[in-house]
Amino acid sequence: MLSKDNIRNALQTGNGAVNALLRSKDDSNHIRFVLENLGFLPDDFDGSVVRQFLQHRQANIRLLAIKNLGKLKTLAYLEDLSCAAFTDANTNVRREAVSAIGRMRSKRAWDVLMRALEDEDPKIVCQAIRGLLVFKGEKKIDDALQSLSRHENETVRQIIAREYQPASVTRTAPFQPHTAVNDCLKNVIVCGDTIEVMRCLSAESIHLTFTSPPYYNARDYSIYPSYEKYLSFLEEVFREVYRITKEGRFFVLNTSPVIVPRVSRAHSSKRYPIPFDIHPRLIKMGWDFVDDIVWQKPESSVKNRVGGFMQHRKPLGYKPNPVTEYLMVYRKTTTRLLDWNMRQYDRKTVEESKVKGDYETTNVWQIDPCFNKVHSAVFPKDLCKRVIQYYSYRGDVVFDPFAGSGTVGRVAKNLKRHFFLTEKDKTYFSYMQSQKREPLLDNTPTRFLSLKKFAETVSCQ
Repeated sequence: MLSKDNIRNALQTGNGAVNALLRSKDDSNHIRFVLENLGFLPDDFDGSVVRQFLQHRQANIRLLAIKNLGKLKTLAYLEDLSCAAFTDANTNVRREAVSAIGRMRSKRAWDVLMRALEDEDPKIVCQAIRGLLVFKGEKKIDDALQSLSRHENETVRQIIAREYQPASVTRTAPFQPHTAVNDCLKNVIVCGDTIEVMRCLSAESIHLTFTSPPYYNARDYSIYPSYEKYLSFLEEVFREVYRITKEGRFFVLNTSPVIVPRVSRAHSSKRYPIPFDIHPRLIKMGWDFVDDIVWQKPESSVKNRVGGFMQHRKPLGYKPNPVTEYLMVYRKTTTRLLDWNMRQYDRKTVEESKVKGDYETTNVWQIDPCFNKVHSAVFPKDLCKRVIQYYSYRGDVVFDPFAGSGTVGRVAKNLKRHFFLTEKDKTYFSYMQSQKREPLLDNTPTRFLSLKKFAETVSCQ
C-alpha cells in the first residue's frame, strides 16, 4: 500500500523513482496522494516529473502540480505557469500559478505579474500584488501598483492604501502607552447622557466596549420619535465609541430585531432589523466587521409568536419564536495586525489573561437569559464573562455606555479588569449604588459621579 515513507524513499532515490511512483497506478487518488506528500524538493529535482500533470482533467491535481513547481522557484517553468495563470478553467489553479510566479522573485516575471493585475478575479490580483511588492521601490512596479488605488475591489484598494498611503493616527490627546488606563476611568460609573460623558474623554482611552443599546420603542426607557432618529442616535453614540477606542481594539454590540406591536387587529405589527440596519453605519464610520456570534436562549424564555400558526397551520402565517440575539464583533480600523496589540503587554499579563479551561468553539452561545426586578433586560453574567475574557487583557478598561444594572462592571472587576460605565436613568444608577456593598464592586473603591463631577475630574487629570 502506498505510504508517505514510499514517497520519501523515492525522493531520496531520484527523479526516476518519483516518476515511476507517479506512473505506477493510473488513478487520480494515487496521483493526488503522491503530489500532496512530496514535501521539500531537493535542488536537483526535475520539475518535468510533475509538469506532466499540468493538463490533468482534475483541477486539484493541476493545482498540486503547480504547487510543487512553485517550490522550485525557477524560471524554467515560467511559460508553463503563465499559461496556467491565464488559461486554466479553475480560479484556484490560476491563483496558485500566479503565486508560484511571484515566488520566483525575478524581474523576468514582472510582465506576467503586471498582466495578472488586470484579472477579473480579485484574489488573483491580490496574489500578483504580493509578488510585485517584493520589488517595491522600482518605479515601474510602484506606478503599476499605485494605479490600483481606485480599483473596484475594496481589498485591493486597502492593500495599496496600506503600502503607499500609510494612515496617520490623529490624536486629540498626548500619546499614552497602549496598556495605559487613565485613573479617571478606573471603576467609575457616571450618571449622564453617554454621548456627553464620552466627549469628556481623550481619544484612545478604552480597550473594550461591550453593550446592548436600548431597543427601539420596546421599553419605556427607549422611546424615540422615529426609527431613523433611533438609528441616528446609535450612530452618534458608536462614533464616539470609535474615537475613544484604542487602536485595533474591539467593540461588541449585542442587539436583535425588535417587534413593535400592532395597534389593532386591522393593522400589522412591525419588525425592525436593528442589527442589519446599524451595521452599514458602523462600517462607514471605520469599524471593521470581525464576527457574528449568536446568543441562543431556551425557547421557554421568549415570547410565543408561533402559537397562532400552531392552531391553523396556514401558509404565510408562520412566525418563529425568536430565541436568538446577535453579538456583532467589530475592531477599530488599523493597518496593524492583532499581534501588535498582543505585544503591548508584558509576559506576566499575557499569561494571567489566557483563557483557562473550557471555552466556546462555535459562534452559537447557548446561555440562559437573566431577569431582574429593577431592569427588564439584564446581561447574563456568563455572556459578559465570555466577551470580556475573549476580547480584553487583565488591567484593561471595559466600557458599557448603556450600563443598566451594571453587570458588565461587576464581571469586569471580577476578571481583574477596570470598568467604566455610563447610565442616564437615575433609577438604574441608584440601583448600582445600592450594590456597592457587594465585594465585586467594593474591593477597589467604585466612584459614582454626576456628569458635572466627572467632567471636573477629567479636567484635573
